[in-house]
Amino acid sequence: PDTFQSIVGQGAMASTLRTAVLSGKLSHAYLFCGPRGVGKTTAARVLAKTINCMNLSPEGEACNACESCRAFNEQRSFNIFELDAASNNSVEDIRQLTEQVLMPPALGRYKVYIIDEVHMLTSAAFNALLKTLEEPPSHVTFIMCTTDPQKILATILSRVQRFDFRSIAADEMAEHLVTVCKNEGFTYEDAAIDLIVRHARGGMRDALSSLEQLSVYGGGVISEQTVRDVLGQSSGSLINNAAMALAQRDISSLFTTVNTLFEGGKDLLQFTRELAVHVRDLYIAAAVGVDSPALANSTASTEQLTKEAQAFGSVDRLSRVLTVLGDAANQMRTAVNQRLVLEVAFTKL
Repeated sequence: PDTFQSIVGQGAMASTLRTAVLSGKLSHAYLFCGPRGVGKTTAARVLAKTINCMNLSPEGEACNACESCRAFNEQRSFNIFELDAASNNSVEDIRQLTEQVLMPPALGRYKVYIIDEVHMLTSAAFNALLKTLEEPPSHVTFIMCTTDPQKILATILSRVQRFDFRSIAADEMAEHLVTVCKNEGFTYEDAAIDLIVRHARGGMRDALSSLEQLSVYGGGVISEQTVRDVLGQSSGSLINNAAMALAQRDISSLFTTVNTLFEGGKDLLQFTRELAVHVRDLYIAAAVGVDSPALANSTASTEQLTKEAQAFGSVDRLSRVLTVLGDAANQMRTAVNQRLVLEVAFTKL
């Protein structure tokens, strides 16, 4: 995305920033928070380009035609600097930055410093940055991006304007993926797009990366089977069978399922996450009803949800299944033997 309008799923943020640009009421420091892959750094770059644009549109978007916009798009702008705090987090790195701040911009009105993964800065580095945030030159704007705002010093948080980015909604992500497929000339199946969306879990960057990988693998054809082969998605019937086996405490069937997945080279962690999503749907069906709006994105039919939810017998049991599967998924992320973790979890249940 190169404009606020083209950033998917962050309408409130984009509208607020456009208004600030048009009115000239810009903050000297912004903090963009949110999950990974939802557009924080992208929005920071768009904002940096927009506030230096020499010919803003009436909507508050960059023109992409003036010298400042062209310099940014061609990656030759001397007004916009990016610092990766994950690898440049020392006090010396920040001191070099604060020394550069004093110099006015060569072109445009503002020098913009984008600090990615700002929570990785050391305490000494934060303190070195604090003085500049307290008394910044009028020509400087800081845009800090983070997935962990709770790790940032309170003295820093009190001096920035904070924007919380949300995970991308499934329908917005699917719509954007379809648009990309059409623009790129890919052939796609709706079921394949739905699987990519579920795999991305709210992160547009992950969804686009998966789409690119799948387009190469399938030669421009995005099919449901291709998604299952490449991303390790488990079929709906396998998930449903596993859920019913859990409900019936059929440990033999569960171990057979794990063995089938393992020998087929499937991603056991992805299977566990998909099973947890399905059990969550059963939990909602049992607690609220199958007509709940919270089940709008469920891939199972209402009849299937009703049947499986009743098989578990109680909401409390479904709650325990969700807890154990969630704990298992967390352990599997770093486990040497993911299969053993999943088998132990099934045995507990």
